[in-house]
Order: sequence, then C-alpha cells, then structure tokens
Amino acid sequence: MTDLSRVRAALAGVVAIPVTPFAADGTIDTAAYRALLRRLLDAGVRTVTPNGNTGEFYALSPEERLLVTELTVAEVGGRAEVVVGVGHDLVTAVAAARHARDTGASMIMVHQPVHPYVSQEGWVAYQRTVADAVPGLGVVPYLRDPLITAGALARLGALCPNVVGVKYAVPDATRFAAFAQDAGRDATGGTGETGGDVRTGGVGEVGGTAGTGPDRFVWIAGLAELYAPAYWAGGATGFTSGLVNVAPELSLALLSALRAGDVPAARAVWERIRPFEELRAARHSADNVSVVKEALAVLGLCRRDVRPPSSPLPAGTRAEVAALVRAWGV
Repeated sequence: MTDLSRVRAALAGVVAIPVTPFAADGTIDTAAYRALLRRLLDAGVRTVTPNGNTGEFYALSPEERLLVTELTVAEVGGRAEVVVGVGHDLVTAVAAARHARDTGASMIMVHQPVHPYVSQEGWVAYQRTVADAVPGLGVVPYLRDPLITAGALARLGALCPNVVGVKYAVPDATRFAAFAQDAGRDATGGTGETGGDVRTGGVGEVGGTAGTGPDRFVWIAGLAELYAPAYWAGGATGFTSGLVNVAPELSLALLSALRAGDVPAARAVWERIRPFEELRAARHSADNVSVVKEALAVLGLCRRDVRPPSSPLPAGTRAEVAALVRAWGV
C-alpha cells in the first residue's frame, strides 16, 4: 500500500507532465521517451505524470497509454513518484487505474470525465468508483469544469480517504482560493489527521479528514507556471508543468522562490517563461503540446510531431520558440 503521507509531499512540488515523443513512423519513440524522463530525474524532478494532457493522452490508443505507464515506472525506478493519468469511460478508467497499481505507480490522476452531461453527484460517483478500485493508491482528480462545486469535492474527500490532492485547472484565482477553503472545511467523515507544512514537503499521517481549510487536499495549480504564483497565494503548494520538459531548472527555480516567499525572485522567473507559456495558452491552448515539442526539437531531444487534433506550428511561431530557447541558454 502506498504511503499517503509520502505522496502528499510529492504533490507539493513541480509535477512534470512528460511529452510522448513519436518516431518517424508515428509510433511512440520509446528510447526518446526514456531519455526525456532521465533528463527530468537528473534535474531533480521528483513527481511525473505519464498520460497527462501534455503527453497527448486523448490522442493515444489504449495500448499506447498502458505502454507509456510501463515505460515510466521502469525508467523512474523509484527515483520519483509516478502519477498515472487515467480516464475515458468508467470501465476504461478503472482498468487503467488497476494497471497503474499493478505496474508499480503510487498515484493516479483522474482526468475530467469526457461527457456532454455531467451532474455533481455523477462526477462524485465517477471519481469514487475509480478511487475505490485502487484503495492503496493516492488519487488526484483533475478538475477543469467550473461547474463542479466545492461541496461535490468535499463529499468525495469524505468518502475516499485516498483522494489526497486536486489538480485545479479552472482559470480563476479568486474562485480557486474560495473553492479550496470551502472544500477542505467541508470534507468531513474521515478518521485520520495531518500535521506539518506541505509547502516544504513535510507532512504527517493522512486519513479521510486532514485538518480544515485547504489542508485536507494537496492543491496543485493545474494551469502550470503561468498561474502558479496566483494560485500559490490561494493555497496551492505545487504546480504542473510542461515547460519542465524543456527547461527544468526554470520550473524548479520558480518552485524554490515560491516556497521561500521570495516574490521578486518568483516574478523574475515568471517573466522569463511568460512568453513561452502564453504561446501555449493562445487560442484556447491550441498549440499547448506543439510549443513544447517544438522546443524539444530545437534541442534535438525529440521530433516535433504531434497527433491530430493538435497540429505543427507555423514557421513564424517556430522561430519564436527557437529564440526563447536560445535566450534561456538551455
């Protein structure tokens, strides 16, 4: 069974979302993928999420998603916590969660359910079914829907002690601060307790109720570095990152500044990466993955290929990405 206090600590940091590189024939380039993982680990990243959105989760086949999970656990080899992305229909999500457990991952991240009709109780039921299938793993719901209420998350937390964190990806910092406070305050019904400060990675035992306020869950800013400082003020203690594939030292520097409460240092790092992240966020994140893969291609680390519905960057944007990478001195 996973030590839930350990995985809580791992979520309070840079949660890397690796890209999935493709070979010339369109298959997964397993050698390049493993090399990219080693680069992250060698840089000091200690939490990785295979099958995240930057990994083109929705463009991979079921077999490819299982392969990515297996490659990640094998390459990480205990050097980091592995948080496997799972989702799609409920049967598929449960099967993927059990595969993650059997492969050796310590956590799963449950993607937002893909369905045109999502009720509050239906969302809770979906998340609970997946969490209950792997009671020994830490579970992190990926919350992108602004209609999901703090009360729904609180009910899930009360029902499932292994729901330890939340990847919050609604672009509204004020709403996030209130949501985190309300969800934590109302998530009652468990028997455990927590101590310590997840901002520095020190946590105690975790049960169904981990204190009050934001501390019941570890809050991850799910919109990456661009939103991390604002969400940090509202209770986030970690953030996801696609940029970390390219320049891990920048992502880790931002984390260090936020943990130290060094606002000028955090602002300086944020300004360096802002143009890159704004390219990724433009046009409803149409080029989110393409920008990261272009930067990796500039560095000779993988091909720039992405799968539809993503598309390669136009020449002008490619030049912008190359200039940013050169300016960082990666």
